[in-house]
Amino acid sequence: MGTTSVKPGEDAENLTPLLQQAAEAIRTADALLIGAGAGMGVDSGLPDFRGPEGFWQAYPPFRGRDFTEISTPHWFQTDPGLAWGFFGHRLQLYRSTRPHSGFDILRRWGARLPGGCFALTSNVDGHFLQAGFPAERIYEVHGSIHHLQCTVNCGQGLWSAAETQVSVDESVYRATAPYPECPACGRLARPNILMFGDDTWDETRSWKQAQAYRAWLKRWAARKLVVVELGAGLAVPTIRRECERVGGTHVRINLRDTQPARNGCTLPLRALDALQRLDELLSPDGNGVQ
Repeated sequence: MGTTSVKPGEDAENLTPLLQQAAEAIRTADALLIGAGAGMGVDSGLPDFRGPEGFWQAYPPFRGRDFTEISTPHWFQTDPGLAWGFFGHRLQLYRSTRPHSGFDILRRWGARLPGGCFALTSNVDGHFLQAGFPAERIYEVHGSIHHLQCTVNCGQGLWSAAETQVSVDESVYRATAPYPECPACGRLARPNILMFGDDTWDETRSWKQAQAYRAWLKRWAARKLVVVELGAGLAVPTIRRECERVGGTHVRINLRDTQPARNGCTLPLRALDALQRLDELLSPDGNGVQ
């Protein structure tokens, strides 16, 4: 497959050959690697933090400050009300938001392939697990908000945030005490998320996921691997770079950052729109892959 793409805003007729090209790659694949960035969650109704305007629209009280300034471990030490106001709100938001139907489409595609699928994501929302993907086939490269760790790494290890409740005043996005605590030492807890400027992140869980991912990739990379990259932009290019590195046939789905995939095609569409169009092409009756 050569490298092909169209620019955002081009008419749907120009997209047809690219969609057909991508659908054929998925149809004939032995295994599916899913690379999901922030754009994957937008269709579920999650906020888009790309650029300061997107962040400020989601969190108006933080206008004038950048996402990279707020999402740091620094605030857990100096202002836990701010830290847990931001992350406590996100925890509740991700719990209450249902993953969009595109997750089900991807899971069905993977279920019919010999090697199945593996989800590689920079998102911390836990939506691949919530959508029914097996835990052993998910690699959350930046961690998950649904797991907590001690801020001083006292030796407790990670624990589930399932029972954690944080009271947040959404007019200012500040949390009120008591804040989540480490069950071992009683010190302040934090989400098990890799933040900006973070040298205290406990990567134990993510490292185990990485080992499972590498073992799966080692087995299937030399076969007919198709890589479907969704909403992975350039601001934090972790997912995009890995999708480019692994080889195989690369289907890039991104409404904004539409640089051509090296060996495949680029679809300038939102994630759910592209997945629904591809699913229709993959089923003669228009009902998608069963």
